Amino acid sequence: MYSLNTSSSNELLTIEWKNNYLLLIDQTKLPTKLSYVKCRDYVDVADAIRSLVVRGAPAIGVTAAFGLALAAINSKTSNLKIFLRELSIAYSLIRSTRPTAVNLQWALDRIMQKITNLGDISQIKKVILDEALLMAKEDIATNKSMGLNGVKLFSDGDTIMTHCNAGSLATVAYGTALGVIRAVKESGKKISVIATETRPVMQGSRLTAFELQHEKIDVSLIPDTAVGYIMAKGLVKHVVVGADRILRTGHVFNKIGTYQLAVLAKTHSIPFYVVAPSSTFDLKNMPKDIVIEERSKDEVIKIGKQIIAPPNIGVINPAFDITPPKLITKIITEKGIISPPYTKSIKKLME
Repeated sequence: MYSLNTSSSNELLTIEWKNNYLLLIDQTKLPTKLSYVKCRDYVDVADAIRSLVVRGAPAIGVTAAFGLALAAINSKTSNLKIFLRELSIAYSLIRSTRPTAVNLQWALDRIMQKITNLGDISQIKKVILDEALLMAKEDIATNKSMGLNGVKLFSDGDTIMTHCNAGSLATVAYGTALGVIRAVKESGKKISVIATETRPVMQGSRLTAFELQHEKIDVSLIPDTAVGYIMAKGLVKHVVVGADRILRTGHVFNKIGTYQLAVLAKTHSIPFYVVAPSSTFDLKNMPKDIVIEERSKDEVIKIGKQIIAPPNIGVINPAFDITPPKLITKIITEKGIISPPYTKSIKKLME
């Protein structure tokens, strides 16, 4: 088991490596039950990512890295060529689970690059596991750095709106957007949070509200359709969200509904902040190159097992949308806070 070195023993730990298996909080059972899933091989890891047992770009990335570690550890071959072929199969399966979040491929590629030119299987196994453990520790440190960087943007008494879940449950621990909110509270400033329910999978009501109550942060839950009304009433000082991918142009891919929040925030002159680590930046692709994941119609026509729409209705269920840079006030990273024009500031940040 790796050391957390977190600020609180009460802190949620999404991902934990214990005795050659991966332990994940089962986010499909929250908020009514805090339970865990054991992943003993890379197929278990792929299933956990695909079924949203684990979700959130940073958490998916680290989980994917541990998936490759499990593939390596469980291999019985002494033939290097066969071993590398087995790793390649595991890589491809895990990579196929979620197409939009860039951290997934970033983590897998980082692991594979680390073992390039290594010729000893036992050494490769050790290097892969050590790198996955390092990535888990780095994630927590990165989140805390982002939190400290973001504190200066907020004042005592502020009310912050957030969408989806970008907290401990979206990372190894501490969180990105919620990490900033936690850091603001830890700095001694009194804040309140308005969380959107985030249809159709309800990450806001199930996960964000659960996390913030767990951390004793004042939170109110609203329907997604109430965002404009709440902003028009002057009840929101800032909007803070996470990201699943940020392009070099400043386009942000995040949970469906983020774009409309940004449009409404702009209309009501409310600062709109995105919080993401440097591993979430994609410097290669343009907006047209990114595949937006389409998920099952059952997420829309059912709540649990209860059908709430005609079973044969057509459904459009994108998991993410694109927020253009003109709607984003600032992007908070572990390396600092960047402002428009994002093409220049992102390039400078990543250099």
